[in-house]
Amino acid sequence: MSETRTAQPEGSHFIGGKYAEDKAGEAFDTLHPATGEAVAHIHAATDAIIDQAIAAAQQAQPVWAAMSGAERGRVLIKAAQIMRERNDEIARIETLDTGKAIQETLYVDAVSAADNLEYFGNLVSTLTNEQIPVDDTAFAYTLREPLGIVAAVGAWNYPIQTATWKAAPALAMGNAIIYKPSEETPLTALKLAECLRDAGAPDGIIGIVQGKGEVGAKLLNHPAVSKVSLTGSVPTGKRIMASAADSLKKVSLELGGKSPLIIFDDAHLENAVSGAIMANFYSTGQVCSNGTRVFVQSGIREAFTERLVERTKAISIGDPLDPDVQMGPMISAKQLEIVNGYIEKGQAEGATMLCGGETPKVEGFEGGNWVAPVVFFDVTDDMTIAREEIFGPVLSLLNFDDEADVLARANDTIFGLAAGVFTADIGRAHRVVRQLQAGTTYINNFNLTPVGVPFGGYKMSGIGRENAHHAIDNYSQIKSVYVELGDVEAPY
Repeated sequence: MSETRTAQPEGSHFIGGKYAEDKAGEAFDTLHPATGEAVAHIHAATDAIIDQAIAAAQQAQPVWAAMSGAERGRVLIKAAQIMRERNDEIARIETLDTGKAIQETLYVDAVSAADNLEYFGNLVSTLTNEQIPVDDTAFAYTLREPLGIVAAVGAWNYPIQTATWKAAPALAMGNAIIYKPSEETPLTALKLAECLRDAGAPDGIIGIVQGKGEVGAKLLNHPAVSKVSLTGSVPTGKRIMASAADSLKKVSLELGGKSPLIIFDDAHLENAVSGAIMANFYSTGQVCSNGTRVFVQSGIREAFTERLVERTKAISIGDPLDPDVQMGPMISAKQLEIVNGYIEKGQAEGATMLCGGETPKVEGFEGGNWVAPVVFFDVTDDMTIAREEIFGPVLSLLNFDDEADVLARANDTIFGLAAGVFTADIGRAHRVVRQLQAGTTYINNFNLTPVGVPFGGYKMSGIGRENAHHAIDNYSQIKSVYVELGDVEAPY
């Protein structure tokens, strides 16, 4: 195996400002999705490791919380600067871990993570409390205080971005955070911890522990944890919410989706095709907000479909470390099997596959989890591929004529993460998005998540919001203070 395809960290975990290891923990390899070869050898967190992370967080959190917002903000802003300086290194590790094309990870993943740190670093010093008049002799005011220790679990599709979506607002508000990355992509969260340490964050204020679901469960259920945050699947979210009920821990969940993208006849054709591609094939289709149900109005259907298939066939698939490659492999053999199962199901239920589905031949990367992006035609609302989240590069085209009809069909799902519309009629665009049952909506674009815009879902797509000042609510609590300046009389 080439040395350029390894990224072994100094230790599996990051606790108290340094790497930590306990070889008694279950061993597992993180595999490069393009080759199937080991990138790094990791040990899952033992109970001792979790206890060490908790103890370090308990020691650091009061010190961190006692700092002013401006002081904490300066640390986050410096960490953002360090992350930008290390962008190429982090992007390379992200590509080795996820299989995503380096042209994505160089310009999106670590870049957006640095943006998150910088945004909340700047925001925290601007937060103010309320002063509330009561009567002539009394007033009240509010204090926004940290929760304590936050435990968070991330997803494998955007490892470094997801880590900062949770860590940046949590730390800005004076919490400590212990983060468990997905076992599929454990490496770049360690780099986030490095950047924060090197920026001057107190040792222990961020901990990284590795492992599978049982490690996450132990961490999230620990009595010292005040808040849990998950990016993951609906079944996992349900389990976490149920387990948090016993201690009434605060919970925020960013879960799955089956998002609609509506293309009206008057849409700019090339822009709409670009939107559909971004809504389905970026990151090899492994994006929770993907607009996988593409509703196309009849008048533009033929031209749209022809151009979409043409551009989909032209997508460059290969070594994700090659800067000219546009699409890498699926994250794992298991996820590839799931996606291939949906492709077979789509064909069996009567959808027409216009392109894709085959296994690309990538010389020198025969062990990779490869699939060519799929466009399905003649998809109906009751088909499995139109109902269930696939999490792979599979696009379903559905036809429509009437606005009211397509809105009803678009909303006919248990999910509500994202939705979009392409049209030249800006009045219709605003009318439609107001009726779409989704927490994140787009007009004439799709799948952009700038840190200043809240991101999250309706229905079974989650609870709470990532990003923007709304994320602060997930990681703080409000204390009311009533102040009496006059005399106090009792009624008896």
